[in-house]
Parts: sequence; C-alpha cells; structure tokens
Amino acid sequence: MKALEGRNLGFHYAGGPVLFQNVNIHVGEGECAALTGPSGSGKSTLCYLLSGIIPRSVEGEVQGDVLLFGEDIKGLSLASTVKKVGVVFQNPDSQLFSPTVEDEIAFGPENLCLPREEIGRRIGAALEAVNMSSYRLASPETLSGGQKYLIALSAVLALEPGALIFDEVFSQLDPQYTRLIKETIISQKKNGKAVLMVEHDAENLDIADRIYRMDGGCVREVSL
Repeated sequence: MKALEGRNLGFHYAGGPVLFQNVNIHVGEGECAALTGPSGSGKSTLCYLLSGIIPRSVEGEVQGDVLLFGEDIKGLSLASTVKKVGVVFQNPDSQLFSPTVEDEIAFGPENLCLPREEIGRRIGAALEAVNMSSYRLASPETLSGGQKYLIALSAVLALEPGALIFDEVFSQLDPQYTRLIKETIISQKKNGKAVLMVEHDAENLDIADRIYRMDGGCVREVSL
C-alpha cells in the first residue's frame, strides 16, 4: 500500500515564485525512498507538504493532493496526521524542548491523551529502538549532536506513525551516528514503516529501494 503519496503537487510561498509543480511521488509500506537534488530545489518544502506542516503551519499556495495511507490529508486532524507520518528535521535542537529525555518523548503521546501506562510503554520502546534507554532521565542539553538526533527520532517513534520522513539528518552526523541512524531506518522498514529520506551523499543511498531527484521544479525517479 502507498503510505505517502503526492499527486500533481505544486507550491509557492506567499508572494514568492513557484518552487515546483506537477510533482508525483510515493513511498510504499516497508519501503525506503530517497529524495536527492541541489540545495534550494524544494526538497524540504516537499517534505513539509507530505507531512502536513504545509499548509497547517506555513502559509503558501498548494496545488494537488497529499494522501496518507489512502486518506486525503486535507480531511485529517492534526492528531490523525501525526499518527500517520512523523518528521525528523536536520537540526535536532528545533525538536527538543523538554528538561529530560523522558519528558521529551512523552510530550507527543501525552498530547494524544493516551493512558499513562501506554505512554510509559511507548517511551521505553522508542528509546530501545535507538539504543538510548540508559539516557531516559538525562537532559537533552547534555547530549552530543548524534545523541540528540537519536532522541529526536525516538520522540517521533513514540507516536508510532506508519511513515517517517528524514530531512537531511546525515549531514551533521559522524560515521558512528550515521551508521546508527541507518540501522534504525532499516529496522523500521523491516517493521513495515514507509521511509522517505532527503539525502545529498550518494554513500547514504545504499539503504534506499528507490531514488527520486528534484531539480528545476520537477521530480523524477532515477536508477539506483
């Protein structure tokens, strides 16, 4: 099944030029697709569209349709959307606000009004998925850059979305944490999650099943 799908997507920010148009892209369950292309081509903006950040939190003119597991995103509430797709951004500090790792990961499930026992279960499972269980009571401010990425990812995993979007997360990571994130992506894919990752470095495309290239306002699928 197609987990993430954009049909004939086009977008421009309020008062700005058209960034892209007639874009068609999809990622199936249990699949990892990579999105490549030059800086400024609109890759992050496309991710924001596919995750509902645009137009919910960012103004602009949108054409086309975004479907999450076959449902039009325009008809989904915020709570329904975050249970279907989660985003890990390039800068983990933009996602970490709480005094402890535990509080950080609990924030999303708490806002979904889940029972306390379920929240605790999700915290434990999310930390275990990124091998960070021993940091449960640590302050995010004391963590290394790579560890912050893992906690930002675990906070997304705690929402148990069926699709994950990684926006250039490897660009600031050393080889150790690049390997850990890639292993987590592979594990999530094996568990049936759909993964879309924005990536420049060809060395990190080895985990992708398909590759899209964005350039000149268009997206096309290219050979591995």
